[in-house]
Amino acid sequence: MRNFTVIDEEFICSNCGKKVEKLGYSCRNHCPYCLHSLHVDVMPGDRAENCHGDLEPIGLEINNKKGYIIIFKCKKCGAIRKNKAAEDDNMDLIIKLSSKH
Repeated sequence: MRNFTVIDEEFICSNCGKKVEKLGYSCRNHCPYCLHSLHVDVMPGDRAENCHGDLEPIGLEINNKKGYIIIFKCKKCGAIRKNKAAEDDNMDLIIKLSSKH
C-alpha cells in the first residue's frame, strides 16, 4: 500500500468559502487563506476517512528539512494531523500559529 496518493485539485474551502486553486508543485491539502482542512484521509490522499470534520490549525512545528508543519485538530473527532505548509499560505496566520505552540 502506498503512503501518499497524489491529488492536487482546486476546491471551495468549507471554512472560509474561498476558491482554492491547485498547488501545482505538490498536493494541496489545506486552504492557503484560513489554513483549515478537512479530515478526509487516513493515509495522505486516499480519501478513506469517514469523519469529514473540520481540521482547525492549532499549532506549528518547524522541521529543518520540510520547513513549517501545521498542526491540525479535528473539530468533530479530535484527531491530530500534520501537514507541510505551502508556499502561498497566509504567512500572518502561520506566524500566529507559531506563538500558540
